[in-house]
Amino acid sequence: MISLLLSFGVLVVGYCLYGRLTERVFSPDDRKTPALTRQDGVDFVPMATWKAFLVQLLNIAGTGPIFGALMGACFGPVVFLWIIFGAVLGGGVHDYMSGMISERHDGASIAELSGIYLGGAAKWFMRAFSILLLVLTGTVFVTSPAALLARLTPGALNGTFWIVVILIYYVLATLLPIDKIIGRLYPVFGIVLLVMAAGILGGILFRGYSVPEITLQNLHPANLPVWPYMFVTVACGAISGFHATQSPMVAKCIRSEKLGRRIFYGAMISESVIALVWAAAGVAFYGATGGLHNALSSLGQSGVVYDISTGMLGPVGGVLAIVGVIACPITSGDTAFRSARLILAEMTGLDQKSIRSRLLITLPLLAVGAALTQLDFNVLWRYFSWSNQTLAMISLWVATAYLLKTGTRPWASLLTALPAAFMSAVSMTYILMAREGFRLSASIAYPAGAIFAAALFLVYLRAQRRLSHRIPR
Repeated sequence: MISLLLSFGVLVVGYCLYGRLTERVFSPDDRKTPALTRQDGVDFVPMATWKAFLVQLLNIAGTGPIFGALMGACFGPVVFLWIIFGAVLGGGVHDYMSGMISERHDGASIAELSGIYLGGAAKWFMRAFSILLLVLTGTVFVTSPAALLARLTPGALNGTFWIVVILIYYVLATLLPIDKIIGRLYPVFGIVLLVMAAGILGGILFRGYSVPEITLQNLHPANLPVWPYMFVTVACGAISGFHATQSPMVAKCIRSEKLGRRIFYGAMISESVIALVWAAAGVAFYGATGGLHNALSSLGQSGVVYDISTGMLGPVGGVLAIVGVIACPITSGDTAFRSARLILAEMTGLDQKSIRSRLLITLPLLAVGAALTQLDFNVLWRYFSWSNQTLAMISLWVATAYLLKTGTRPWASLLTALPAAFMSAVSMTYILMAREGFRLSASIAYPAGAIFAAALFLVYLRAQRRLSHRIPR
C-alpha cells in the first residue's frame, strides 16, 4: 500500500517539477491562439480552462487507463513504475508538445506536423497511420462500452443494440460543433470519471484490501516478458500516441498558450492517476495476479470492471463506477472519429463549415468502424496497442525535430529525444516478437529493437551537432 501512495506522490511532484521544465523548454508566450484568430463556430471555439481540461481528459481517457491497467497489473506491481515514470517523463511531455506545437500551427494534426518537421513522405505515412489508429480506436471504444451496457441490460438489450446506439451518437458528436455536445457533456462525464476513480480508491483503502509493494519481479501467470509487452499493454495510462491525435482538437480551443501545462500535461497526469487506481484494484480485488488473469480470461475486461465496481462499492457505488467506465470510452471514441474527420478534411481541402462536407467524410468513416465491430475485440486491442505506441514514438520524434529547428538550446531537445528512442525500442521489439507481428524469438527481437532505437538516436545526435554549429555563441 505504501508503494501505491508513493506513486501518487511521484505523479504530483512530476507535474509540478518536470511539467514546469517541459513548459520552459517550449516557452509559451502571449500570442493569440487559433481559438481567437480562427473562430469558426465548429472546431475553433474558445473554451474556459476547466472545460478544456475536462474535454482533453475525456478525449484521452478511454478504456485504455482502465482495461490496459488491469491487463498490465497481471505483470504485478512493477506496472506502477511504468505508469508513473512513463507518464512524467514520456506521456506528459508527449501530450504537451503535441498540443502546443499544433497550437503554434493553427491546430494542425499530427500528420501535418510530421510533414512540416520530418518531410513530405512522413506526412503521407502519418495521414494513413493516424486514420488507421483513429478508426481502430473508435471501434474499440464502441465494442467495449456496448459489452458493458449489455451486461447491465441482460435479456432485454444486447450488445448489437448498444453498438447501434453508440454509433448514432458518434455521428452527432462528429458532425456537430464541438461546443454543442462535447463541450456540454464532457465536463459532466469528466466529473463522474474522477468520482468513480476516487470511489474505487476509497474501496481499496477503507475496505481492507491489500495492495502489494513494488517489486521488479515479473508475476505474469502466462509468463509474458515485461519487456516489451507491459510497455505496450499499458499505453493510455503511461504514454499513448492516440493522445497526439486528440491534443490538436483542444489546441483549437485554448485561450492562452500559458494554459498548456495545466490542460495537456495535467490531463495526462490525471489519466495516470486513474490507471494507478485500476491497476491496484485489479490485484487487490482478486488477491493475486493469477486470479486477475483468470478473471480477465473468463469474464473479459468489461466483466472484470463490473465485478470490481460492484464488489468494492456495492450496488449504488457500482452503478456510478460503471457509468464512468461507460462514459470514458464513448467520450474517446467520438473524438477519435472527429479527429479522423479533421485529418481527412486537411487532405481533401473540404471546408468543414458546411454540414454537407462533414457528412461526406463522417458517414464512410463510421461505416468502416461499424464493420470492424464484427472482429474479435482482443485482436483489435492488440493492433490498437501496438499502433498506439508506434504513433507515440513518431510524435516524440516530431517534437524533437521541432525543438531542434526552433530552439536556441539544442540540448533541450533531449527532453523528447530520450523518450522517443525508448519508445522506438519498445515498438520495434514488440512487433518483432508479438503474435500479430513477426513472432521472432527474444534473442533476435531484443537486439534488433535496441539497434533500431540506437540508429535513430544517432541520427538525432548528428542533427543536433549540425544545429549547434549554426547557432551563434
